[in-house]
Amino acid sequence: MTSFIKSFLAVTLILTWFSASENQAQTPRVIRAYVALCDNVNQGIVPVPASLGNGQNPKSNLYWGALYGVKTHFKKNSHWTLIETISNPKPKVLERCIFKHRDQDVYLVADAYDGVHIRATTEDFLGAAAGIQDTIVIDSQVVTDASLAVYVGHNGLMDFSMTTYPQATDSTCREVIMLGCITRDYFTPAIRQAGAFPLVWTTGLMAPEAYTLEAALHQWVLGADRGAIREAAAAAYHKYQKCGMRGARGLLVGGF
Repeated sequence: MTSFIKSFLAVTLILTWFSASENQAQTPRVIRAYVALCDNVNQGIVPVPASLGNGQNPKSNLYWGALYGVKTHFKKNSHWTLIETISNPKPKVLERCIFKHRDQDVYLVADAYDGVHIRATTEDFLGAAAGIQDTIVIDSQVVTDASLAVYVGHNGLMDFSMTTYPQATDSTCREVIMLGCITRDYFTPAIRQAGAFPLVWTTGLMAPEAYTLEAALHQWVLGADRGAIREAAAAAYHKYQKCGMRGARGLLVGGF
């Protein structure tokens, strides 16, 4: 092999390495949120006012369009910008909102599932925790995986059971947040099977409103440790629910 060819190959390898490194560095972090719309008719919940509990109307739903719903709360939050809203992006999902963090290269993709399809919401969330996710396009970038998967809504496993859970697709330990009632007790086998780590989940009954999620995500985006993330979630829950920090810390826990 001539010295010219050797030099050419060396330069090519270096350029390829720099290109790959640059692309990797520019890959954004993505959070996927699976929101089961509150549904008085199709979920085993204590009924809420009709407009809040219409699982087929995201606009006024308790967990989406209401004051502390995911869409409304994040849309008003100073740390996030709503960059796209998509109606019916896939079957069983009534609306998708894509938010971009104002200071970090982080996106939040939140899906509002028709309340009657809470089982599908649960299955898709657990699939995401295991690394099974659908392909989406964000700012012209194709995204197939997320670093953090979030579930918001009624704990469907209190109403139905699953005979099998998604198996981890690789060795990546993804993080999850589960805001619903008693999620630690009901979801432990599924999260273990997915190979994920429960960053925040719950030990008792709770209101899965978006201020708790926003506080946790704010710390996660900034790279805070897991204890600080849970503390922020607890502080937000206490602020709005007036339950006391001791109670909030006991409710919002992490790890197995």
